[in-house]
Amino acid sequence: MKKTFFLAVIVLYAFQAYGQKAPILDGESKLEGYAQHEQMRADSRFDSLHWQFIGPTNISGRCTDVEAVMPRGKSYTIWVGTASSGIWKSVNEGVTFEPVFEHQGTSTIGDIAIAPSNPEIVWAGSGEANIFRSSNAGCGVWKTVDGGATWEHMGLENTFTISRIIIHPENPDIVYVASAGHEWTHNKERGIYKTTDGGKSWEKINYINDETGFIDLVMHPENPDILYATSWQRTRLKWNDPRTYSDHKNNHAWKTTDGGESWEKINTGLPAPQYRGRMGIDISRSDPEILYLLVDNYEVAYKAEEGALDNYGRPMQDILKGAVIYKTTNGGSDWVQTSGKTEEMKEYMQDHSATYGWVFGQIRVDPNDPENIYSLGIWLNQSFDSGETFNEIRDIHADHHGMWIDPDNSNYILSAHDGGISISYDRGENWRSLIEELPLAQFYNVEFDRADPFRVYGSIQDHHSFYSEVDLSRGRDRIPATEWEYTLGAEGSTHIVDPRDNNTILASLFYGKLAKATVDGYPGDMRFVLPSTYPEEDDLRGQWMAPTIFSPHNPDIVYHGVQYVMKSTDLGETWERISPDLTTNDPKKRGDISYQTITAIDESPFRAGLIYAGTDDGRLWRTKDGGENWKEILEKPMPRRWISRVVASKYDFGTVYVTQTGRRDDDAQVYIWRSTDFGATWEDLSANIPIGPVNVIREDPHNKDVLYVGTDVGVYISEDSGASWQVLGDLPCTYVHDLKIHPREGMVIIATHGRGMFVLDGNKIEL
Repeated sequence: MKKTFFLAVIVLYAFQAYGQKAPILDGESKLEGYAQHEQMRADSRFDSLHWQFIGPTNISGRCTDVEAVMPRGKSYTIWVGTASSGIWKSVNEGVTFEPVFEHQGTSTIGDIAIAPSNPEIVWAGSGEANIFRSSNAGCGVWKTVDGGATWEHMGLENTFTISRIIIHPENPDIVYVASAGHEWTHNKERGIYKTTDGGKSWEKINYINDETGFIDLVMHPENPDILYATSWQRTRLKWNDPRTYSDHKNNHAWKTTDGGESWEKINTGLPAPQYRGRMGIDISRSDPEILYLLVDNYEVAYKAEEGALDNYGRPMQDILKGAVIYKTTNGGSDWVQTSGKTEEMKEYMQDHSATYGWVFGQIRVDPNDPENIYSLGIWLNQSFDSGETFNEIRDIHADHHGMWIDPDNSNYILSAHDGGISISYDRGENWRSLIEELPLAQFYNVEFDRADPFRVYGSIQDHHSFYSEVDLSRGRDRIPATEWEYTLGAEGSTHIVDPRDNNTILASLFYGKLAKATVDGYPGDMRFVLPSTYPEEDDLRGQWMAPTIFSPHNPDIVYHGVQYVMKSTDLGETWERISPDLTTNDPKKRGDISYQTITAIDESPFRAGLIYAGTDDGRLWRTKDGGENWKEILEKPMPRRWISRVVASKYDFGTVYVTQTGRRDDDAQVYIWRSTDFGATWEDLSANIPIGPVNVIREDPHNKDVLYVGTDVGVYISEDSGASWQVLGDLPCTYVHDLKIHPREGMVIIATHGRGMFVLDGNKIEL
């Protein structure tokens, strides 16, 4: 870890030399920042203010792992690891859950493991290994020896993602950890680690290079010195999902027979390494010579039809072979393909993971029947004949990331997915899904209207867009959590509601598309409103969360960001471009993910036509004349980072606030800026906020000196215009993606990515 520290020091001096703020790229600094945040939370004079959960009660969120144990004569104890909500535990078989990992400084879990010899010992690896649009970096591994009452950090803080933890069946001090590595950058901390002293020290026992990590790991049930693993060489670019390229040669299956001292590749029978993507592996407990691999196969099955679009409206890529099952009956000496032997099953497996097999890639073997396997993809897939045929289980939520099968009772199955977890008592025939018990909704945004009672709106990862009333009738301290209803939008949307009727709603859909409807008429009256492009023009290129705003001067005027700023003067009926392409627009940085797009827009309430816009490739612009002329205003000490928010001050004509997020650079620095001269110069407002990234900044609607920011660990408030900050309220460590203050009711509303939506009574903030 010393090399990482010295590298961070070199980076620090390099950025200081160029007059820029140094990024936070190392785990040690992140841990220190997390600890400071927790101390600030405890010391804050606002610590008694209570954040009230308002829902939704009918939607859960992405779970990455689920494990269980059944103490003799008691109900199952269930542990759930989540993508962005920490760890939850049930001691009554899922009737109720309690969060047990709320204040460690990170909320993203890659894997959890219960010691077979002592169920009170549980290990947690932070950092989701399923690289998806809202996955986040962690900061190492933690251990509890008292069933989650207390946790101790046990190192590996620079791995950033943990894909698997295996604990020795008899000696809980022997632990193996697999890391797939950083999501966005290369790092030498990828690999397989082993401790023999309970985490006091670690040895890296398998390492390939700084682009290749290990995504799965399994132990022989009878001989703990035998382990199998899969390595994954992957690069994630801001404009492309992670994928396997023709020069990737390091995706292998591995075996050790001496506890990791030496490893051999076991690839006989598998496709060539440049076609192997993510690979999941599992072993049969009843016949340990039998193992299965789920391989994301990059060989082309057939070419995409010209002009065909995928589910998100993007040009369809060539259809890959996709998920392919391989089986060994001799401990990995050779592998035989079992799936896709008929045309029907070939098509089935091509659809198994759609275009994103790198999100899933896990397989499970029934501990009592080596022919019964489950492959985890968009849906849960069950085979009773080693993968030759499958049936698709669709009566639970989609996108599956974890599974636990009771070794003593194969009928009892726990499945972890993007909608929480589900339990089957009859080997998958029927399921009980836990939703209200696990309030884990991953919101991207929040909007409110001015109805009475007012309503809030938001979009939720892998669900849709929803809204609900905020019921203040019982008192501001007794706001109930509610079920939410569908509204216009998608799983990643920005919403605006006409303040004149509280019913007309516009919402961005996938990648910048824009639609219009009424709240009470949706979905019947939904229609798309952006203009079509000519064949010779570039398509409109929008971000996942494309920004849409009303003009503060006239709600008939709407601005929408793609690569251009679009303007409508008739509430979205007709449009004009009022800017050139404000991004770098590098053709080499165009891929299957929208990039080089506008991510933030705001117009000054003092002067119509004074508009600011920021992009995902770190460009920041201003126009003073409604779009006739644009000037780039990103200046030192601001780095080239994704612009997460732009706010034109309502109190001062020349003042504008900007936040940046370094998540897509594996950077946890705090970037908050203010200009008082229309963007000519900038000052750093991060002050004493110890850790980021920062997702949003807002002015208080009634007090010019009060600012709020939402970060990846909580909410901060400043009483002195950003000179200093305090943690606001009793919120657990969570990703705050959006924050707004209702001007009439004074309620502070936050959209968290993992814990649902909360409100805090801003009238109780004594300044």
